[in-house]
Amino acid sequence: MNNIFIPEAFRPDTYVSAINQRNSPHSFYSSIMRSITKCLRVAPVALLLCSASLHAQYVTGKGNDATMPLHLMKPDYVTPYGETTKEKVKQVLDRVYNYLGSVTPMEMIDKTTQQPVSNLAELNSNSVFKQGDFRLISYEWGVAYTGMLEAGEATGDKRYTDYTIKRIQFLADVVKQYRSYLGKNAGATTPVRSVLEPHALDDAGSMAAAMIKSIKAGAKKEDVSPMIENYVSYIMNKEFRLKDGTLARNRPLPNTLWLDDLYMSLPALVQMGVYKNDKKYFDEAIKQYRLFSSRMFNKEKGLYMHGWVQDMDPHPQFHWARANGWAILTKIELLDALPASYPGRKEVLDILKQHAAGLASRQDKTGFWHQLLDRNDSYLETSATAIYAYCIARAINHGWLDAKAYGPMALLAWNAVSTKVSENGQVEGTCVGTGMGFDPAFYYYRPVNNFAAHGYGPVLLAGAEMYRLLEKHPFEINDSAVQMK
Repeated sequence: MNNIFIPEAFRPDTYVSAINQRNSPHSFYSSIMRSITKCLRVAPVALLLCSASLHAQYVTGKGNDATMPLHLMKPDYVTPYGETTKEKVKQVLDRVYNYLGSVTPMEMIDKTTQQPVSNLAELNSNSVFKQGDFRLISYEWGVAYTGMLEAGEATGDKRYTDYTIKRIQFLADVVKQYRSYLGKNAGATTPVRSVLEPHALDDAGSMAAAMIKSIKAGAKKEDVSPMIENYVSYIMNKEFRLKDGTLARNRPLPNTLWLDDLYMSLPALVQMGVYKNDKKYFDEAIKQYRLFSSRMFNKEKGLYMHGWVQDMDPHPQFHWARANGWAILTKIELLDALPASYPGRKEVLDILKQHAAGLASRQDKTGFWHQLLDRNDSYLETSATAIYAYCIARAINHGWLDAKAYGPMALLAWNAVSTKVSENGQVEGTCVGTGMGFDPAFYYYRPVNNFAAHGYGPVLLAGAEMYRLLEKHPFEINDSAVQMK
């Protein structure tokens, strides 16, 4: 090669100059092709040999500073980087949809004979839901129903919307029949106890919020409304509270606040405020948000503690990832529903910004977040990462957070999550249901499982909002880095 004539237009330093002007790996190849086209008449064999040599050096990274633009060498990323497209997002969503559609049947059966109960008027204490991989009534599935609605709205694919509407309608029909059945068989056992007689916020809030949203999407108001009213009545009137009115539990210790309960109550309340056009629900949601945050938000870290126990002193703080997910997701729900000038809304927005900054500073290089957010030797967890991807992307899309500052973080988080959706649509790497602990081992060693229902709704939400983000804020690669406007 030393004796081969190489025209100036094809010298390596020419490509370095061109790439520095355009700052794009695609521009590098474009420069090569333009130069080849110009100079083929001069020395075609030499040019092709040189082109092959430079290409090999660029791909393998075996060149030097004089022969290749080293800053454009492709890093060995663990997570896909700069490759996010709407089409790829939809492919992931479709895998999840296809899996869930096949493993969450809408059917009642006789638990003794295992035969279908085709006529709902025949339901009795021996009737149960046909078993699938997941329950149709749970707070986790309330998130999944909302995620399906968001995916349908974002992509225009009605299958997602229908998934939620059909199952909510099915539940409404079953619950209606059991109301009638209990009128004649007081005290009988039913598979819809958590709807008819909620015993915890876990029973009520997430499902109620999803049901209100399903009516907006086309579910029958007259059928679904009775379930919503019952759920919200429980939150407002029956859940245990501290003396100052804070929603609380008496487990694992007396007078305990669970950060999770922000999501298990407040989204339902603000949705009810919109549904009923009644500000008392808005007022209660803002009140609860302040009461929780004043005790549980660590302003120095920009993170929430998982649990708070009255009279515990000193109080250990464990910043569990998914609980922080429920907290930031609640803020998004409040900001979505509250009128723009409503008292307290700005306060929610201010803490959203603080929380987002605290999370951004702790994102792992893979795009995930750790099970304990401030302990990098704890494992990387999928459901929390998906919730953060959704919340950050939605905040950007609504103008609550800066796209330039937070867009790349959200894209990286989604790319990480997408690697945990298997070919058959299962979500991997999700922490199972988790109580409250006051030592690190409890959180470090919580199992992960593909059947942990907590992962599916967040992945659907994240994919839906990432789809919108790519429409509203397309990114570009500048000097090898993701940049968003």
